[in-house]
Amino acid sequence: MRPSLTLGAAITFGMGTPALAQDDRMTPIATPAQPTAIALNTGPLPGATAPEAWHRQYDSVFTRNVTVATLTPFLPDPAKANGTAVIVAPGGGFRTLSMENEGWDVARALAARGVAAFVLKYRLNQTPRDMPAFERSMAEMFSGAAARPPRPAPDRMATGLAPQIADARAAFALVRSRAAEWRVNPDRIGMVGFSAGAMLTMVTTVAGQDAKPAFIGNVYGPLSAMTVPADAPPMFVALAADDPLFGNSGFGLIESWRAAKRPVEFHLYEQGGHGFGMYPKTTTSTGWFEGFVRWMAMHNLLTPAS
Repeated sequence: MRPSLTLGAAITFGMGTPALAQDDRMTPIATPAQPTAIALNTGPLPGATAPEAWHRQYDSVFTRNVTVATLTPFLPDPAKANGTAVIVAPGGGFRTLSMENEGWDVARALAARGVAAFVLKYRLNQTPRDMPAFERSMAEMFSGAAARPPRPAPDRMATGLAPQIADARAAFALVRSRAAEWRVNPDRIGMVGFSAGAMLTMVTTVAGQDAKPAFIGNVYGPLSAMTVPADAPPMFVALAADDPLFGNSGFGLIESWRAAKRPVEFHLYEQGGHGFGMYPKTTTSTGWFEGFVRWMAMHNLLTPAS
């Protein structure tokens, strides 16, 4: 079964509504230069025919029809490097990726704190080649979001996300293989994801085999209850109460982590909508990144590794 059908996850796209009245039109753009992107060698997406394409929306950059996964490093100043690394998984409903707002901007902010960050451009479900058809498909998908049933728990999503899990596993393997070069402690590699990227983060945690994130961040992803592994990593969660996708779906994931006596921190913001990411907004949801960094510091992840 296709991931979009298995998960009902296509509505989970990380576009959101920025605070300012930015242009919501999807404007095709040339593929940006990505000189530091590293191919993950997980192979082309089976059956894919549409080529990778890029567009601008909300004054930010997105890509879709990704068929070859890559990982882009954002390394800190060696004088600031603390040995911690984070795989950053943008959202986009497994149809598109919010590469700038939920990828590059997050990675740059982490690198400024001494954390080696790596943006994962994972393979996606195919979408129509031409922009008008793509826009219609996304509008149709989102229009029925409120009526859809709750998303499956992460421990039941692995089958539908096999290519994406393979990409995440390859990302962790690459960072560990070059840990000395990148000044990374192999035992301090975490993962943070947004929306669909949060789904991928959770699935990687429970079904990623050798990936084994040391800590995870779930930013406006679904919060369905699940079976928590005994060695589940510390988890940071951020969600806006007015999120149209997950704001009224309960907090089962938080309760699952607490019942398993695993570390969890949950920030529920009054306002912020879905997809706020690194957009400048007047809502307190903009503080999620500072909260995430403070949480990392509390777990001694910003202290240089001995």
